[in-house]
Amino acid sequence: MLRQMSANRPVAVRFSALLLAGLAASSFLSPHAAFALSELKEIPGQVNEDDKGKDDRGKDVPEVDEPDDVGPMQIPMPDPLVNKPARDEQDDAVEDTAPAAPVEVLSDVSKIPQAVARMRELIVEAAASGDIERLRSLLGKGPTQTQVGENGTDPVEVLKGLSGDPEGIEILAILLDVLSTGFVLVDKGTPDEIYVWPYFTEKSLSSLSAPEKVDLFRLVTAGDVAGMEEGGNYNFYRVGITPDGQWKFFVAGD
Repeated sequence: MLRQMSANRPVAVRFSALLLAGLAASSFLSPHAAFALSELKEIPGQVNEDDKGKDDRGKDVPEVDEPDDVGPMQIPMPDPLVNKPARDEQDDAVEDTAPAAPVEVLSDVSKIPQAVARMRELIVEAAASGDIERLRSLLGKGPTQTQVGENGTDPVEVLKGLSGDPEGIEILAILLDVLSTGFVLVDKGTPDEIYVWPYFTEKSLSSLSAPEKVDLFRLVTAGDVAGMEEGGNYNFYRVGITPDGQWKFFVAGD
């Protein structure tokens, strides 16, 4: 029995050697079988080096040159709502430094239209009388009524209400003082041309000379002037008479 097993042993050894040799030969002849497990471990979406530059069908894809310096994406700014025309800085400087046109101050009533001079004279006479009712015929009616307050109101009663006393004496005195100053022709050469007292209405208070400041203080107090200087303009009473002799307004304000 032992002798028979020993006799068969060389045959088993030879069979094992042949089996191993066959397996080695098959591995050599089929290299893809050795990498089958590694191919299962590829990451989805990963591109092999051999497949770069090709599309899904395996065709070559043309290369696109990319810029070397790619900065962050810039969001375009919206266009302005209002497009203002460009202005020359030199023009702005000229406008800022351009001096104001000189104001011609008038004082000789004999050189103005006769209708204007006559109306002024009648107003002065009525105011100097101390009777405010004498102004009624000069204030007009309807569309030609002198502006002293809201339209449709009794102008004489409005003037009494503006006065510091019930008879309207104070407002008559102010009217006389205003008409005693120099005056100016406003909107010359236009349909709105009008003679206005006092001349301060058309001049900057900061430009007044010493004698002109005396004229101003004849009408208002130092406290009034301080308030006017903050606004830069004369804002006390003024009188306007058109070239045809119509008493246009007697009002206070800018």
